[in-house]
Amino acid sequence: MSIAYALAAACFLGLGFVVQQHAAHREPLERVMHFALLLSLARKPLWLGGIAAMVCGQLLGAIALGHGDITKVEPILATSLIFALVIAHGLYRERLSGREWSGAVLASAGVAVFLVAGRPAGGRDPASLSPRWLAAAVAVGVAGLLVLAAKRLGLGVGAILLAGAGGILFGVQDSLTRGWLLAARSGVLRSIGHWQPYALIVVAVVGLLLAQSAFDAAPLHVSLPAGALAEPLTGIALGVAVFRERLRDSPAALTGQAAALVAVAVGMVLVSRSGALGARHDVYRPRRRAPGRKGEDTP
Repeated sequence: MSIAYALAAACFLGLGFVVQQHAAHREPLERVMHFALLLSLARKPLWLGGIAAMVCGQLLGAIALGHGDITKVEPILATSLIFALVIAHGLYRERLSGREWSGAVLASAGVAVFLVAGRPAGGRDPASLSPRWLAAAVAVGVAGLLVLAAKRLGLGVGAILLAGAGGILFGVQDSLTRGWLLAARSGVLRSIGHWQPYALIVVAVVGLLLAQSAFDAAPLHVSLPAGALAEPLTGIALGVAVFRERLRDSPAALTGQAAALVAVAVGMVLVSRSGALGARHDVYRPRRRAPGRKGEDTP
């Protein structure tokens, strides 16, 4: 059941990514990493539709996390990039090349192999103030370092780093969601007294800002893959570190898991270089300065 919900979540997330990037890439570059970007996008029906699709995907992902372990759900959510490819293909009417199909198959096979080799299972609900939650704080710190590095680099590399930071925060968000859902089993009102739901809101908003900033700074084939890969990897790591979920640790199983993650990464790189994902990004809107700024438009 959790796998079906996770696949549906990945589909809605892929749709949301394509629609959001279509809208966000029209915004002035000066709004990157500023909440004015979200305020401007919030007035665009197209972007709101993309957010609605993403919210549906996140709700389905939350249901999947409620039925299954993070280490089982997160690799499936990584296939959202593949769904984005298919949706972008339908939107731009461009033929898929052998490279793109190979990447999609490789990433999907990697997910399947990881589930078979790792057989993730077990886990327990950590206490609200358990020191194991420090692993989530470390992940947030890593995201912060990526943001600082992105500010010093050009748009292309900066967009990749921003997307990666956003993906890390979305992985933390998934962990906080699972922690809150587990706490809610003892009573919804009681769970509201925990810190997780409030941290979840902050992490979700900042992660959204980082993702939209990446979409604004670069086309989808540049800005999406790092985030799509960082989220499941972060979720898997936190599933083990925070929830004590177990993966098979025999030499054969570990080899299979490593090979599967490499396959997912390589497959995503191949898919992310699709012409469909980056198609017509030059006509979404000119790279312009914010209204009222002096100077020439940025090409």
